[in-house]
Amino acid sequence: MKISDSQEATSPVAGIGGPAACVSKVELRVSCRSLLDRDTLNKSDPCVMLMVQNQGQWTELDRTEVIKSNLNPVFAKVLMLDYYFEEVQKLRFEVYDIHGTHSIGTRDDDFLGGVECTLGQIVAQKKMVKPLLLKYGKYAGKSTITIHAEEISGNNGYVELSFCAKKLDDKDLFSKSDPFLEIYRINDDGTEQLVHRTEVIKNNLNPVWEPFKVSLISLCSCDDERKLKCLVWDYDSRGKHDFIGEFYTNFKEMQKISSGNKVTWDCINPKYKLKKKNYKNSGLVILSDLKFVMLLSLKVAIDFTASNGDPRNSCSLHYINPYQPNEYLKALIAVGEICQDYDSDKRFSALGFGARIPPNYEVSHDFAINFNPEDDECEEIQGVVEAYQNCLPKIQLYGPTNVAPIISRIAKLAAGKEPIKDASLYHILLILTDGVVTDMADTREAIVRASYQPMSIIIVGVGNADFTDMEILDGDDGVLRSPKGEPVLRDIVQFVPFRDFKTASPAALAKCVLAEVPKQVVEYFSHKAIPPINPVLNSTPNSIANTPE
Repeated sequence: MKISDSQEATSPVAGIGGPAACVSKVELRVSCRSLLDRDTLNKSDPCVMLMVQNQGQWTELDRTEVIKSNLNPVFAKVLMLDYYFEEVQKLRFEVYDIHGTHSIGTRDDDFLGGVECTLGQIVAQKKMVKPLLLKYGKYAGKSTITIHAEEISGNNGYVELSFCAKKLDDKDLFSKSDPFLEIYRINDDGTEQLVHRTEVIKNNLNPVWEPFKVSLISLCSCDDERKLKCLVWDYDSRGKHDFIGEFYTNFKEMQKISSGNKVTWDCINPKYKLKKKNYKNSGLVILSDLKFVMLLSLKVAIDFTASNGDPRNSCSLHYINPYQPNEYLKALIAVGEICQDYDSDKRFSALGFGARIPPNYEVSHDFAINFNPEDDECEEIQGVVEAYQNCLPKIQLYGPTNVAPIISRIAKLAAGKEPIKDASLYHILLILTDGVVTDMADTREAIVRASYQPMSIIIVGVGNADFTDMEILDGDDGVLRSPKGEPVLRDIVQFVPFRDFKTASPAALAKCVLAEVPKQVVEYFSHKAIPPINPVLNSTPNSIANTPE
């Protein structure tokens, strides 16, 4: 239940910092209708400034881009705020007609109207439409401002998309088109919400737009089948952009992109399609890259059961060979180096199961291979390799092969029930095993429970054993169920028989190992209605064009 504005307590730093009571981040998108026309020859060039009240004083927090010559602007820039539901966060939106390069506040800027409200009101309504007021409470004609709010529940997660186009129609007489791309989300009520507007690429029929980040909740409301409408325009400085074409897609279709393969759409102008007999398209729009931008935490679990063979015997999968890596090391290095690129801090929990361990040599199904239960993490995959090599001579391979305890431990950690600093990360549990599972019923139960948590399980089969148990856990041939018949919430297990990839390229192995993880991540956040955490991207944008206005 949301606390009403009258119940909230004012904070002197609301919206800027404040106590640790922040429950979420909020993305605000702004548009205006019927703005006053302050220009003599052209229409107003509006910009919206977002103000927050701090100790009774209004200060600027952010502002939108300037849109040239437009009285009904839809601003592309997202305004991000921290939302404290127990506080009154007073906001003011002020709309100005911008002239030249002068900043807001100079005598050349014209005030087109403003409105005051609280962030709590916007979040509660999700869409707020208010009339713009001039000084002394006078209405600014029929001008209105619309503010859309979308809550990012605690974590602002993103995908990064890279678009380009080829052979677009030329709309200009003496030069080539100046294209930009707009992406709209189609809401349940049929309305369209602008998600992103690219920069303008001047004088180019084969534009390559800058990669951009967008939250999953903004892009598709965490529904990968939600329809997206994409429009390509030829920019006009007077605001009368020429329509080049459009296409429809969804995030599920975008995810078909794979290594070396791009997703391509025909850019269609419906009028041309009706009028022209041999019309094919007005160009092609291409998704050249898609990256899930999130924080992943990798955990490695190694099977130290006796079924792997005595490490002193050359036939053992754990054979201690000073000259070349054994089968477990080969799999660990090959798969680990793929996964470590997606880990946030390159520190990995390295665990073992099924061995007798010092000092009492009791059987453990969940132990740190560096023998430090207080800090089981290793620096990068090389650190895991070294911990494994140091661990092996000190333990006795035993059994049984109980996998459920480690799955349950990681699920508990993913749920945030342990006092760790990153309980809200998405966790990947990498299990290296020879394929024999003793506690199959408990493992099925543990996977069903884990399917409700932010985690995925990648099982890598080592050696030439029978991997029937692993294939059952994968669930590709049907829905995995607990012994009581409860189905998994979502498929979280991916099984990879390493023997099939010994001579394969790293790209082929990577594609198989990570094939289902993006889908699993989206499914989890779809069920939770929140997107994943994102890391800070260090980008060096190559500014070759203007922002469309």
